[in-house]
Amino acid sequence: MRITRVADGPYGTYGVIHDLDDVPFAVTLENPWKDNEPFISCIPSGQYQCKPVQSPSHGDTWEVLNVTGRTHILFHIGNTEANTRGCILLGQRYGRLNGVPAILSSTPAFNEFKDMLHGINSLTLTIEW
Repeated sequence: MRITRVADGPYGTYGVIHDLDDVPFAVTLENPWKDNEPFISCIPSGQYQCKPVQSPSHGDTWEVLNVTGRTHILFHIGNTEANTRGCILLGQRYGRLNGVPAILSSTPAFNEFKDMLHGINSLTLTIEW
């Protein structure tokens, strides 16, 4: 799986996520780059292992592992940079929500992500600019 980041600014870091066959299927939103600081920054570009987890606040999801100085980096539902604390949000398209840059249709995109990975126990995630 691969995320290609396409823009970074005060309202977040935006990208496109590709499935296991390297076909784009959704858009992503993370915090802006802030030197990999926990809870306020996107994670550095690189390769990471991911595993399915049960999150108390986000239910069945996937966690990005082995990010230096960071833990509990999840994929989950959300629309704006205010909805993430260092995690990766998924949506079907870019847009605005109450005038703020956002990703839209997050729940269907997240459900597609979960369905695609059903029965898989681990994967490699590449994040690139």
